[in-house]
Amino acid sequence: MALLHAMAELQAQYTPKLVAIHVNHGLQVAADDWAKHCKTTCHDLDVALIEINLNLEINKGESIEAMARNARYQAIKEQMTAGDMLLTAHHQDDQAETLLLQLMRGSGPSGLAAMPQSTEFGPGFHGRPLLGFSRKQLQAYASAEGLVWVEDSSNQDRRFDRNFLRQEIVPLLQQRWPAMSRTISRSASHCAEAQALIDEMAGADLDTVQSEDGTTLSVNGLIALPAPRCRAVLRAWVKMRGYKVPDAVRLEQIQTEVLAAAPDRKPVVHWSGVEVRRYRDRLFLMTPLLSHDPSEVLAWDGQSPLLLPAGLGVLTTSLGVSGIALDQWSAGDIEVRFRTGGERCLLIGRNHSHSLKKLLQEQGIPPWQRDRIPLIYIHGQLAAVGDLWVCKPFLVEEGEQGISLLLAD
Repeated sequence: MALLHAMAELQAQYTPKLVAIHVNHGLQVAADDWAKHCKTTCHDLDVALIEINLNLEINKGESIEAMARNARYQAIKEQMTAGDMLLTAHHQDDQAETLLLQLMRGSGPSGLAAMPQSTEFGPGFHGRPLLGFSRKQLQAYASAEGLVWVEDSSNQDRRFDRNFLRQEIVPLLQQRWPAMSRTISRSASHCAEAQALIDEMAGADLDTVQSEDGTTLSVNGLIALPAPRCRAVLRAWVKMRGYKVPDAVRLEQIQTEVLAAAPDRKPVVHWSGVEVRRYRDRLFLMTPLLSHDPSEVLAWDGQSPLLLPAGLGVLTTSLGVSGIALDQWSAGDIEVRFRTGGERCLLIGRNHSHSLKKLLQEQGIPPWQRDRIPLIYIHGQLAAVGDLWVCKPFLVEEGEQGISLLLAD
């Protein structure tokens, strides 16, 4: 309430439009009353209000508090446009509580940095302008301005970790160290600075070990780094790719079970919808592979885009002067199969056919992808291997029209 009132006082001085957002989670009996209070307050302050109603499905074993927070922030992101800034009223005491909670979770500098003053958020930014003020200072401001606010009754529920800290632990600490919130917040700032240095070094190291497209890392390059720098690079890489950063246990597994494995091994480490795999000197990061039956055979008219099973992509064609000979393609009887073993293909420039296994190894295709590459058969004969190769008997002659294949995600 203090933040909303202060921003309403300032809005006439600035061009950006001030809009308040109220998210009704539907988890409290008084939730509708809170919505009415927000509507009345915004009307009195002449501030536009966006109301969002959520229908949360509580999954057994998941934190209600975390689910509500994630759903709330996602809903707010959907209301924002490029350049918008979300302002929240987190204050100095919230910052101290956050750092203490992160300590109990064994967090490193990133977690102990707690809440940043400003960060990227959706298409815009998330600012916390009140982190330098204590709860008492904000309550004093609200009282002096005659503001009326609503207390969330769930804040008294000590089953929630933050409430337990706020009501049981923090008062004891403040009795001994009255300035604890301010000094703990200062420690969070120190951790944020340390993390910024770690991120800068990790970014420089990442540039030396990642492929041009950033999709893989050099195993030998990672092994050459000191262990802490290696872990920092892995965190930076996973974050850059948009996945959830692994915890310390998973990072250690990657180092000991994947990076240290013999080159002929096929180690995998999983976490939260992500997996890391190794092939030769490359480390791969991906979503878990969907179940796939390589014995499946798909009939194809050769014209319409073909959606492949198990998220393997879409096959399309285009007419040109390369690819499969048009007369061969037009003859019909086209099937898409997958590698089951024993397939052979004669490539242009070679005197003999080679097993598909050998060709894929030469191309450096990782083992887990090999039986997922669509094989195009015409009249029961292997004509093309995805959009990689056309077998010589089906290759278009120079000056003739041909069908090019494209495999897209």
